[in-house]
Amino acid sequence: MVKAIANSNLLRHLFIIVLGILMLYPVLWLVSSSFKPNQLIFSEPGLWPKEWTFNNYVKGWAGFQGISFGQFFLNSAMISILCVLGNIITCSLAAFAFARLKFKLSKLWFALMIVTIMLPYHVTLIPQYIIFSELNWLNTYYPLIVPKWLATDSFFILLMVQFIRGIPRELDESAIIDGCNLRSIYVRIMLPLLLPALITTAIFTFIWTWDDFFSQMIYISKIDLFTVQLGVRALFDPSGSSDWGALLAMSALSLIPISLIFMFFQKYFLEGIATTGFK
Repeated sequence: MVKAIANSNLLRHLFIIVLGILMLYPVLWLVSSSFKPNQLIFSEPGLWPKEWTFNNYVKGWAGFQGISFGQFFLNSAMISILCVLGNIITCSLAAFAFARLKFKLSKLWFALMIVTIMLPYHVTLIPQYIIFSELNWLNTYYPLIVPKWLATDSFFILLMVQFIRGIPRELDESAIIDGCNLRSIYVRIMLPLLLPALITTAIFTFIWTWDDFFSQMIYISKIDLFTVQLGVRALFDPSGSSDWGALLAMSALSLIPISLIFMFFQKYFLEGIATTGFK
């Protein structure tokens, strides 16, 4: 019986390992091909390059039209960090209000907020574009950053509301007895206890913002404002004369920030998802 269970566990782990390798194969191929000369990228199927070259990274980092990829990385980092701060601050404030405060039509506003999660982004794209155009915000980062400072990501508000509802109200009442006001309760009690949910929000926001291509393509057309995703897209030539080595090299580099973020904060990420679900 014990041997049968051990064999079953072994087969299960082997299946998971094989499945993981299959899922990682595109990433491994991307990294491997970034070190191959252009003429071998599609003609050599193996993952281990027969001929190594770092020229792809040199050419890719040089960028184009006098602007290096370093500038694109700085642009993406600035946008992502500001979006993370915006979502953490405003979504936590909105969640605190929905979970702890009593105000007129609170249930209706909460229901409307939940409904917006089901709205596809493309439904609101044209009205948003018109608004931002009237504000002369095109070819600026405002359309990408300002909405995050207005608590527009309902998913994160819902995530934090569920988390806060699992925190005993007795903590609030004890704080009020000790002379705390709502601001002190939010800063001194809620924020420290919300840390797992806040880190989950930060990770998701950073990854989604860093990987965002569609919104950045809509609102940004100046090369000096390009993000990493737009820079990688600019290296692609539909006519077929693309420098695939440089394109794959910069694509590989673009994966490093989000991989490091998830790697270092994975513990808090899983804790935030698990505790939110249970509570």
